[in-house]
Amino acid sequence: MFWPSGLLRLRALQLIKPVAVCALWGLALCQIVMAQNQLPYMTGGRDSAFAQIDFAQVYHEDDAWLGTNVPGSNLDDSFAGERIVSVLDMEAPAAATRQFERAIVYMRSQDFKEAIPLLEKAIKLYPKFVSAHNALGLAYLDQRDPRAKTEFEIASHLDNNFACAFVNLGVLALWNDDFPTAESDLTTAAYISPKDPKILFALAFAQNGNGKYADALKTVNVVHGLNHRGLAGIHYIGASAAMSLGDSEAMRNELKRFLREDPANPLAPIAKEKLAAGMNHSFQQPQEHKSENKAVATTVTATQGFPNTPRLSEELNSMKDFSDLGECENCNPSPDVAVLASDSFPAQPLTAVSKGNRSGLFTIRKSVDETALFFSVSRHGRRIDDLLDSDVKILDDNNPPQRILQFSPQAELPLRLGFLIDVSGSVADRFSFEQQAAENFLERILNPRSDLAFIAGFSENSSVTQDFTANPEALREGIDHIHDGQGGTSLFDAIYFACWKLAAFPDNDRVAKVLIVLTDGQDNSSHRSLRQTIEAAEASGVTIYTLSTASDFAGTSDADRVLKMFAERTGGEAIFPGNLHNLTHFLDKISDAIRSRYLIAYRPANFAANGKYRTVKIKVRKDGKNLHVHARGGYYARVVSARY
Repeated sequence: MFWPSGLLRLRALQLIKPVAVCALWGLALCQIVMAQNQLPYMTGGRDSAFAQIDFAQVYHEDDAWLGTNVPGSNLDDSFAGERIVSVLDMEAPAAATRQFERAIVYMRSQDFKEAIPLLEKAIKLYPKFVSAHNALGLAYLDQRDPRAKTEFEIASHLDNNFACAFVNLGVLALWNDDFPTAESDLTTAAYISPKDPKILFALAFAQNGNGKYADALKTVNVVHGLNHRGLAGIHYIGASAAMSLGDSEAMRNELKRFLREDPANPLAPIAKEKLAAGMNHSFQQPQEHKSENKAVATTVTATQGFPNTPRLSEELNSMKDFSDLGECENCNPSPDVAVLASDSFPAQPLTAVSKGNRSGLFTIRKSVDETALFFSVSRHGRRIDDLLDSDVKILDDNNPPQRILQFSPQAELPLRLGFLIDVSGSVADRFSFEQQAAENFLERILNPRSDLAFIAGFSENSSVTQDFTANPEALREGIDHIHDGQGGTSLFDAIYFACWKLAAFPDNDRVAKVLIVLTDGQDNSSHRSLRQTIEAAEASGVTIYTLSTASDFAGTSDADRVLKMFAERTGGEAIFPGNLHNLTHFLDKISDAIRSRYLIAYRPANFAANGKYRTVKIKVRKDGKNLHVHARGGYYARVVSARY
């Protein structure tokens, strides 16, 4: 059995409310084989829009868990009366229920490894414990254990009215490109829970993948008639199905609904281009997209933050086993590897894709495997900006490249920049410094002729206050519209969203993708783990620069170590000013670091599309002296086929 790397690594996400308590990693794993005349990101794999749908986020306001109504349970009973457990679970003995409850506590904190023996014990005590079988399947998925499917099958056979198991089986069928089976399982789940928009969302996706475009459109219309907040992507599916049917009017309507419901969605630029192009295949790069979100509003109670918490400690510990870097000379905080040899997040092709082949926009030519990376060089702390390609030597998987394809300073490339500002309660007293420093930074770094940036604030939720634009005044307004807030901090969720947004922007030529994050590094309310977020960031080819707004524990707390890890794993830098009055100065340092990088693209020797981690070592020698190289340590090779 082969477990793919990067974003396609199977992972169980958080458990959620009613019947759809189900497929948490959900559509994030779909491999879709569909008609060529579909919208971008509907062709499946890691660069599918719906490979990025995170059911943990979709359900992030639902705080009920599997087994809520199990008799004797001490868990919340706020959803009493809803069919969220099997009738067989009502007979579970108290001892089995206690093991189940303990397991769910671990799964809340995404510690699936600890939950497995508890769930196995619960099932041993009561073999007909349907919810325990389903939860064990999810825990197995997180551990890359193929027994996951068996557990879902057992749950569905024990109780054929338990929708969760059918949803999970449907998603596994999607993972294997078995769309007839996926549609069948998801249809069963929808029959059991006909008003659950999340299940119907998955069904529409399966129908579209199965070529049943008219059925997909019908399902989309049903979802539109329900409360489907957070599921605007259903209309992107509808637009793609309409495109396959040749129904341009329906396609326009679906794209308009999509943009109306979620104007800052990562796929919004594609939808706008499609509408502006009059439904043909000619696309022009948009220069500005305004978001309808004018401010980050936080209404929750203030939550005190701490730089050292059990949660952050556990997240950091989980990363100890998540390192394929091996021995590497370049594993310092620095610029990124844009993983063009990986299928994970979309990467820019080395040559522009024809406007008539939009479905393959982010796909490298099938017959060629090419890698591109950014790096910077310094001597005694001073950046070197006059390198020649002859000064640079590369070893990819311990072999010189087969061929160097491109070498150029990053300053010659367009920049796609995301700017995330923490507005949670833990940084409320520092917010005004962040705003002013951000405005000054953006004025200096952006070239209005080629660069684009977006602004977002985050606390428990993220809100884009200015979508991609090169207009300095619009960006300033976007920063001004971010309001300092209270409440928890979802740093991991915010970074995940920003990386997907940067990766999905439709560029035909190579660009540099950079994310700047102003935060104290605390996280107490994300629905994604640190590992999941770093997987997304690495696979996206986004370089992350973190600038800490904390005034104490500079560089030594768990929160600081989180910021360092984001920077190191993506090739950026983590900076700890200590004094907030120096934020502008340190943002200037980030600007210099970004603009002094180099891009080198090459064809690796002995490349195998096996999903394995390939180390990259860069050595630079100029004027007879070896220089210090800042570069990520490697990348995951693309995967030809990844099946459950």
